[in-house]
Amino acid sequence: MATGGRLLQRVRNAPSQLPQFHVVGFTGHRQLADWPKADQYVRGALDALRREAAGQWIGVSSAAAGSDLVFAQAVLDAGFSWEAILPLPAGDFRKDFTPEDWQRAEALLGRAESVRVTTPDGDREEAYLNCGIETVNACDVFLALWDGEPARGRGGTAEVVAYARELVRPLIVIDPATGETRRENFEHFKEADAELDFLNALPEAPGLTGPPANSRELVDHIQRKADHAASRGAPRFRLLTSSTVLLHVGATVIATAGLAFEWHPILVPWAKLLFLLGALGAALAIRFSRTQHRWVRCRLSAEIGRAALAAWDMPRNTALFVDLDLPEIRQLVRSLHVLHQRAAPERRANLDTFRQHYRTTRLDDQLAYYRRRLEQAEPQLRRLRLGFSLSTVLAILFTAWYAVHETFGLGPAGFLVEAIAFYYLPIVLPVAAAAFISLASINDLHRRVARYREMCQLLETVHKQLIVTQTWRSLEQLVRRTERALLQEVLEWHTLMSHLESH
Repeated sequence: MATGGRLLQRVRNAPSQLPQFHVVGFTGHRQLADWPKADQYVRGALDALRREAAGQWIGVSSAAAGSDLVFAQAVLDAGFSWEAILPLPAGDFRKDFTPEDWQRAEALLGRAESVRVTTPDGDREEAYLNCGIETVNACDVFLALWDGEPARGRGGTAEVVAYARELVRPLIVIDPATGETRRENFEHFKEADAELDFLNALPEAPGLTGPPANSRELVDHIQRKADHAASRGAPRFRLLTSSTVLLHVGATVIATAGLAFEWHPILVPWAKLLFLLGALGAALAIRFSRTQHRWVRCRLSAEIGRAALAAWDMPRNTALFVDLDLPEIRQLVRSLHVLHQRAAPERRANLDTFRQHYRTTRLDDQLAYYRRRLEQAEPQLRRLRLGFSLSTVLAILFTAWYAVHETFGLGPAGFLVEAIAFYYLPIVLPVAAAAFISLASINDLHRRVARYREMCQLLETVHKQLIVTQTWRSLEQLVRRTERALLQEVLEWHTLMSHLESH
């Protein structure tokens, strides 16, 4: 098993770099004709994986009698850590064992890095199938000790292998009788994760000196440098995107003035050309410099890291990211989960200390942030709405004036009045109205104002609830709900912003 000391040494050798973790899942038959040979085949497959892919390997499986116990023992002997996924609570699960086999399983479970149950109650066969599905979902490579025959019951090896094939999961199938090994879908195996490499390669945040001393400091360094990169990227993106709109408006204003006032000096077309080239340049800068994509991915990583740090000192490993399965952050979430899990001996906070710390460093900080953002966004939205409304109303009035004047043949209004009221403003004002509403959309102001209000209300409520929590269980539930809500807001923003493009 990878020890905390070995992990810390890796941290010190590569400051502010999250380690890469690979997961190998397993399924196999309960009845084995030749236990030693099966053990040999499994160990050979694990050795091959370790040679082929750098990083730390984690084994994930159930602990059913037979092949699962062979795999668990081989994983631990190979120096991997092992996470157990049980189909049923231990009391029900042990009914499927002989006393001797259960004694062995219980000893191995005592060495597992974590143990979780997929089906606390329900149908037994369904529980075993759910356990197999969760094992496939959790892994990068799936190893099956399988004779190729159909499943003898629901949740059997054949059904779990079929599910792995449906997901196109890299698969190693070993015949337990002959040792014949077949690999499938290994073109989809990623030895390195591009998003994790990107995050690790970010420049260090200002003020950080020296390598992290422990796992928590490592996560803090990663979070701070992602936050710093996101903070630097956001203003550039919004400035460039807003510039494309304003420069197009400028080009329209100049072109319309030339037509309406019969004003054709040589500088007019050149000025229009410069505005259009500027708008194109800003759009190209956004697209090809990847400014927006970099900003979004850094901000998402920073907020996930912030959530992990907020719950770090909980005595139990609070499952903040169970339902968070975005492909681009899968390795980040896994690294944070493993580091948090392995840092359990470092956590010493008592309930009152943690509650006070969470209130001041998380709730108060987030509440101040959302209030500050609301105070900034609301006036911006009001001004843009006012600009849109005035531009639209004035455009309607001038257009109606022009229509009435032409329909009823009213007398001439004078060249300057007609140029401004009939030809210039009816074109420029709708463009200005569209610009106002576009700027509100570019800056995501409608959603942001609504969400900031909701988040302020939520955090104020949590602040009151936190005062009356008296047990770790109730505090853990409150922290989990709060962090999920905060992450949900970030994920909603990520979905909206990650697919926007400038045209």
